[in-house]
Amino acid sequence: MDLDLWTEKYRPPTLSEIIGQEALIESFKKFVETRTVPHCLFAGPPGTSKTTAAMAMAKDLFGDSFERNFLELNASDERGIDVVRNQIKNFARTMPSGGAPFKILVLDEADHLTADAQHALRRTMESYAASCRMILICNYSSRIIPPIQSRCAIFRFSRLDDNDIGSRLKYIAKKEGVSLLEAGSNAILYLVEGDMRAAINLLQAASSTGQKINDEIVYSISGRANPEVVRKMLNEAQEGKYTESLDSLRNLICQQGVSPIDLVKQIHREIEGLNLDNRKRMDILNQTAEIEFRVGEGANGEIQISSLLARIGLGSDS
Repeated sequence: MDLDLWTEKYRPPTLSEIIGQEALIESFKKFVETRTVPHCLFAGPPGTSKTTAAMAMAKDLFGDSFERNFLELNASDERGIDVVRNQIKNFARTMPSGGAPFKILVLDEADHLTADAQHALRRTMESYAASCRMILICNYSSRIIPPIQSRCAIFRFSRLDDNDIGSRLKYIAKKEGVSLLEAGSNAILYLVEGDMRAAINLLQAASSTGQKINDEIVYSISGRANPEVVRKMLNEAQEGKYTESLDSLRNLICQQGVSPIDLVKQIHREIEGLNLDNRKRMDILNQTAEIEFRVGEGANGEIQISSLLARIGLGSDS
């Protein structure tokens, strides 16, 4: 591969290239301009540019000295107190180089750190704040102990808009020479629910077929059910066509190989589209939650979803 092309493809991103989190990005740009970054906590759903934003801010701040002053650790690999005492402490205690005001340590998936490790980390954050600023990244900020949260500026990332993800998918498909049809793009957006990383991975998997990417290929590759088929199954149950509804269910699970737990989650989304009164809707949603728990605990998926379809057909008064 040409060196210039490789450099362009694999270089760290910049803050200006991040989309969908404009309000947060403006704050990060101010940090770069003033060369002052506090300890930060980035929280939000997966695939919403948390790690990318941390890397981009460090890249914009450090420039050519980025590699020497930046370290990313994934807490899901090593979660114990030894990581804080050794790797993190050794990096934090050394002075920055290349004229950088401080170093930046990114601790990804910090909500996987044990409680002991988090308590050890809070002291390290205080002791070496002059030489190292930490950015903790997590999906659930409630799993970070309050003493660490109080030491950080908390930034909450939201799910990305479908328009932003869709435009990026078209850009990638054009650059890679992949034929992405509108139906395929909509199917990806339906499945990923605001997760850019999942959208790109699904696009790559679908492109491996060598065909034009449509909705059928996307649902087949992902192992998820076409929402139109799910809606048809629910409507059949609501209209009292229980046998036809069961046939659709067995086709999804046995023939198409859709996971029952994924199917329950899709049913939960599609219940909103059913013509139900509020009382019955609440009853069905409550039943759906119960079945999701049972299937997750190991109950037979076909039997459990069959009971849900029966409940939809019978009504809330039964």
